[in-house]
Amino acid sequence: MDRKHFLKAVGSGTLAIALAPGMVMAEGVKVNNFVSANKLTILHTNDQHSRIEPFDESYTKNPNQGGFARRASLIQQIRSQENNILLLDSGDIFQGTPYFNFFGGELEFKLMSMMKYDASTMGNHDFDNGLDGFLKVLPNARFPFICSNYDFKNTILDGKTSPYKIFNKNGIKVGIFGVGIQLDGLVGKKQYQETVYSDPVEVAQHYSNFLKKDQKCDLVICLSHIGYDYKDDPNKVSDKILAIKTENIDLILGGHTHTFLPEPQTFQNRQGKNVLVNQVGWAGLLLGRIDFYFDSNKNIQHISWNNQAIDSSITV
Repeated sequence: MDRKHFLKAVGSGTLAIALAPGMVMAEGVKVNNFVSANKLTILHTNDQHSRIEPFDESYTKNPNQGGFARRASLIQQIRSQENNILLLDSGDIFQGTPYFNFFGGELEFKLMSMMKYDASTMGNHDFDNGLDGFLKVLPNARFPFICSNYDFKNTILDGKTSPYKIFNKNGIKVGIFGVGIQLDGLVGKKQYQETVYSDPVEVAQHYSNFLKKDQKCDLVICLSHIGYDYKDDPNKVSDKILAIKTENIDLILGGHTHTFLPEPQTFQNRQGKNVLVNQVGWAGLLLGRIDFYFDSNKNIQHISWNNQAIDSSITV
């Protein structure tokens, strides 16, 4: 399916496999009938690439689609309907339009802050202006950058990012960590300087154990910018491999490969438990949404999803 028709086809639906035994899955329109002590709504983006404005109407692939203003309007609408929301991004906020060339990421950070993003991780293009360029505009981001496998201790970004973050949403404890792709060979040494990269699988296992077991988080989320899958190099670390080779991760929100998943995918981890993986393409053409319903004991009982297209149907 090409991207244009894919964006027309996406919407709410049923997840094929439950994350826990006995979990009920149903279309989003039926979710309101589900009795739950707590509901948590995860909204997410990835690979925005400075696409502030919608694509031009003459653009063949995505005419008049996308745009920060439309996304902000949709997010505001969802916030008016839901109490517990986390808004997350999986990196590559920078690079792709003249807005980045002129403002160096300042505008993207300001607009994301206005939308009240809760957290983001860094993608390889977020290093394009170097560490000093990132640091220069960082004060405009009123949300943390979570980078677990990049060690910045010998750089000017030392102490400017967090290896993990815990959010408490009406008693639901959510632990978040973030992993990025190998920078060597992809980003110039001048741009990332003495940043030290560590294996995403090992780091993911460390922080998922810490968040789930030590911090007793009810939900553990990985913000990933390592790519969903590499068919030409199946052994390369990807979200698929990350899900399979670890444990204690509930949800991986991916980026880097600009993958338009038709729905969140489910993989079995090394303990045989299911892990949900989602990625919503690039350029802000979609807003990913996953709703988790918890019972009174904070066990996940139900999940629904809706990867919503950002288009002219959204009133600004």
